[in-house]
Amino acid sequence: MSSLIDEIVHEGARRMLAAALRAEVDAYIVGFADVRDDNGHRLVVRNGTHAARDVLTSAASVAVVAPRVNDKRVDAETGERRRFCSAILPAWARKTPQIEQVLPLLYLHGLSTGDFVPALGQFLGSAKGLSASVITKLTETWKTEQQAFAARDLSSVDYVYLWADGIHVNVRLDETRLCLLVLIGVRTDGRKELVALSDGYREATESWADLLRDCRRRGMRAPVLAVGDGALGFWGALREVFPQTREQRCWFHKISNVLAALPKSTQPGAKKALAQIWNAEDKTHALDAVKAFEGAYGAKFPKAVAKITDDLDQLLAFYDFAAEHWIHLRTTNPIESTFATVRLRTKVTKGPGSRAAGLAMAYKLIEAAQTRWRKVNAPELVALVRTGAIFHNGELLERPVEVTAAESSWHQTITAQSGVA
Repeated sequence: MSSLIDEIVHEGARRMLAAALRAEVDAYIVGFADVRDDNGHRLVVRNGTHAARDVLTSAASVAVVAPRVNDKRVDAETGERRRFCSAILPAWARKTPQIEQVLPLLYLHGLSTGDFVPALGQFLGSAKGLSASVITKLTETWKTEQQAFAARDLSSVDYVYLWADGIHVNVRLDETRLCLLVLIGVRTDGRKELVALSDGYREATESWADLLRDCRRRGMRAPVLAVGDGALGFWGALREVFPQTREQRCWFHKISNVLAALPKSTQPGAKKALAQIWNAEDKTHALDAVKAFEGAYGAKFPKAVAKITDDLDQLLAFYDFAAEHWIHLRTTNPIESTFATVRLRTKVTKGPGSRAAGLAMAYKLIEAAQTRWRKVNAPELVALVRTGAIFHNGELLERPVEVTAAESSWHQTITAQSGVA
């Protein structure tokens, strides 16, 4: 039984939608008020209302009675009658795009497709427009779209930066959970977009190699810099398929790994010390901060310090690029934030899920998120990175120069102490 507040929200939504549709039609008719036939009669007029229909929205199922328009104008080129098309409520629409975006999220959370209708029906107050056949049709459409995406040609697109991560979701395939191998890239114009999506094993080098080889076969160029978690088998695969690509370790993952190797009492101070490294104003100050971190924690916690010094080149690689891009290159945040909601649940499906459906749902989830991604800062500099432009302390140089003596000295000292060749 719905509560009073639910009824108020439902009625308010119905009235607001009806008012918006009337205003849209009125504006359309007024815009053609002067268009008349030979007898002086208007060619664009109101013509009653359409039959009532229920539209499933993210707030509730709303009963809609849309006004009709009689548009008698004729297109001079095609000879066909003009038609009024509502931007608010497209013809035959039975659900809003937001509802369709919810379905992939529910599946990746562990809800089977057979449970969509009763679950959403209970939550939204109606399951109209979400029959089992509709869900099946949507799923099959999304599978086709994902397969077309996975086979598309990549030769016309250039990805300068690349983020990689393996995301475990709650859909169970036989005895293991589905692991999504995700690649997101930055084009030369600064736009972020999904590059590739596959299933496999997060730490398995061969799974990542298969994905990268497929991208190369379809025409993908080697990225200038790749960003990812140090534990991924991705790095071995990258060195095999795109050996010229530089490597940047994700600081978000690295900080978690370092803190896990320290007692809880030391973690707040260590976290601040680590921030002094990744948030330093330039590479020289970052190396100074590494030295300070090693001095403070090296004696008692050498394993924690080694997690930094062993990967020093890969952790500080972002300093060799435009300062405006540093915030984007330090972490795999574009992937993490997209799948953040999927990570919240631990419940898995009772039976094995479908591999194809899992990939299709993940693809639709990223596709929806992709519309909200913004370009990287200073997008005009991305193309310069591809051409081999040299950046020193984040600033673009007119001609190549060697690193400062201070940077070189500190780097040699730290790598020698950590035993890195």
